[in-house]
Amino acid sequence: MRMEKGKSTIIQQLIIAAMMIILMMGFGVLMLLQQGGVVDFGPAAFYQFLTIHGTGMIGGAVLAATAIMWYFLNKYVKLSLSVLKLNIVLYVLGVVMIIVGVFAFEFSGSWTFLYPLPAISSGAWGTAGALTYLIGLQLVGLGLLIVLLDAGRAIIQKYGSLGKGLGWDVITGKNREQDAPPAAVVASTMVVIVDTAALLSGTIVIFMNIIHVMNPAFTFDPLLAKNLTFAFGHILANSTIYMAVIAVYEILSRSTGRPWKSNKAFLIAWTMSTLFTMIVYPHHLLQDTVMPTWALIVGQVLSFANGLPVLVITAYGALMIVYKSGIKWKMGSSLIFLSMFGWTAGVIPAILDSAIMVNHVMHNTKWVPGHFHMYMGLGVIAMLFGFMYYLVQNDQSIRPNQLDRFAFCLYTLSILGVSFSFLTSGAISTPRKFATHFEQWQAPAIFGGVSGIFLMIAIGIFIIYFIRYMVNRNKDFSVEKEIA
Repeated sequence: MRMEKGKSTIIQQLIIAAMMIILMMGFGVLMLLQQGGVVDFGPAAFYQFLTIHGTGMIGGAVLAATAIMWYFLNKYVKLSLSVLKLNIVLYVLGVVMIIVGVFAFEFSGSWTFLYPLPAISSGAWGTAGALTYLIGLQLVGLGLLIVLLDAGRAIIQKYGSLGKGLGWDVITGKNREQDAPPAAVVASTMVVIVDTAALLSGTIVIFMNIIHVMNPAFTFDPLLAKNLTFAFGHILANSTIYMAVIAVYEILSRSTGRPWKSNKAFLIAWTMSTLFTMIVYPHHLLQDTVMPTWALIVGQVLSFANGLPVLVITAYGALMIVYKSGIKWKMGSSLIFLSMFGWTAGVIPAILDSAIMVNHVMHNTKWVPGHFHMYMGLGVIAMLFGFMYYLVQNDQSIRPNQLDRFAFCLYTLSILGVSFSFLTSGAISTPRKFATHFEQWQAPAIFGGVSGIFLMIAIGIFIIYFIRYMVNRNKDFSVEKEIA
């Protein structure tokens, strides 16, 4: 049986994303082992690893989450497959340029590339490194932007406006709940709005950095640049969960035979998150005393509230849709359900860190990557691989076996190990982004590095299963052609 339209492209995109993620995990392990004193690559290599790890991990997660959103949204609106393929081409070109910029030209300015750092490196890298990295990042962003614009076009074409895609006509009583857009459409509409804003912010600040690198006489406001950079990075990273959570709605609904209803509470929660997600990034700027006070207050208050509306509605909905449903747990549904725990648990230290008093002490410690690794690793990445298993679960020729179930357990324990090693380091005030640690800081880093190795083994098993599926499918297609 041939794949449905777009499925083969989605699978290619998922494999690229999965390979990117496991490779970036490798760089993460190397950094932790260096901080633990087990290996020593030197500070220059460490900061190259840090730059590629942060950029590549978010890039891989975004690519995978985009595949999830496109796959399910395409069931409700008419999306362009050519646009999705163009996104992959631009992504690959951009990633190649980023890798060349980091390793061939030694750019190590981190994913934040805070102005004027790309142009002023004290000899650590040159113009070629900065330009190659920045242009590569711009290409990756351009690919995602055209996918989002196409999704927005399709939603408007079917529902009349992005507001109706969020269900505002239902919220205001102009339409019935029964006529509300499906959960996948609501979530996709939110992502189109917030990510378009993020990518436009990123495009502006990257372009200004590029001009400054080529012509240092061109300058702009560093505080504006920092705001644009974090608006770009924080929103984009945060929105991966909102793209990937569509898999929760669709897969659990199909696995239990119960529809996920877009009621008013659900629609209001997504509208609140649309607003909050775009304006909470100032909690990264609480130590910038020159920021307007009102912006810092808004950043803190909404940081407390940002994750709660959709998280509470989704977590509660996931529990209720599974409760007494008689669900037969498969690898896909198990990983999807696990992701709800990762999302919920990862938000808790994030909310704590958003408090000003805590932030002043903890934000430049490993506490921050602790919550982020739990949020992404046990949340978004679990959704990614849950979706991958879901795509192939009906294929009788290659079913998950005991090794896959072992990988599920290993994955859960190892990502918890990585996350708690960071949180423990943060609790003892270990600074983040330091290439070397004092001896009293090294034990959690070593534990995190070893946990990361086991995590890579688990992810490797997931990827091998998916590659085996692709090989079998290709063989089946060849047989079909011969018969035809």
